[in-house]
Amino acid sequence: MRVLLIEDDDRVAGPLMEGLRRFGFTVEHARTGGAGLSAPEPAMVLLDLGLPDMDGLDVCRALRARSPVPIIMITARDDEVDRVLGLELGADDYLSKPFGVRELVARIRAVTRRARPTVPAGGDTEPGPAGGSGVQQIGPLTIDRRTRQVRLNRSPIALAPKEFDLLLCLAEDPGAVCSRQQILDTAWEPNYFGPTKTLDVHIAALRRKLGDSSWIENIRGIGFRLVPPADRDGAVSPTPTERGGGPW
Repeated sequence: MRVLLIEDDDRVAGPLMEGLRRFGFTVEHARTGGAGLSAPEPAMVLLDLGLPDMDGLDVCRALRARSPVPIIMITARDDEVDRVLGLELGADDYLSKPFGVRELVARIRAVTRRARPTVPAGGDTEPGPAGGSGVQQIGPLTIDRRTRQVRLNRSPIALAPKEFDLLLCLAEDPGAVCSRQQILDTAWEPNYFGPTKTLDVHIAALRRKLGDSSWIENIRGIGFRLVPPADRDGAVSPTPTERGGGPW
């Protein structure tokens, strides 16, 4: 796999490139955002947010506007707002410095698996619990598993791959509580060993895109559940799954 590392600090980039090459990756190094944007499109982008010529968030926005290439942010910034904004702009994951090469490789492989569509032997997309059409309706929210598209009140919502996987996990049983570990094992990977804070960051990003934080309820000490805002005081009663297509 060819990886583009956009990182201005050679003290970070050098050991990182050496470590990734030991795992079989081909690494191209760009020291500025401009150089990263002008490089040939790779299979994966590792993007530092603190670049000398432009903010890494602007690089993320520009990359996502032209390509679906997976992006992992690597940052020393402690502000959760920056991480949430990066995910909203289309980044697939983030790592906070310092981190080990093995963890980064695990993240790269996990993001790659999620970005690769699952196609069974027959060639058809595997239908989700929504039924044969793969379309699920939860109140005003429509989820199409086959096309990985989401609409709210018939308006499209642009979700990063991880955000979509997270939404799918919560939508498996609307109203039911999903434990934090269950979500990590499903939307990330089994036996996920990274920081659980990444789940909170993605939850925050998904809430913002849904336009109402009450869509995702935090059950303290347990996990989260997906509830249409109008159904907060009672059981969720999603509209029947559409069998012949959705309001697309």
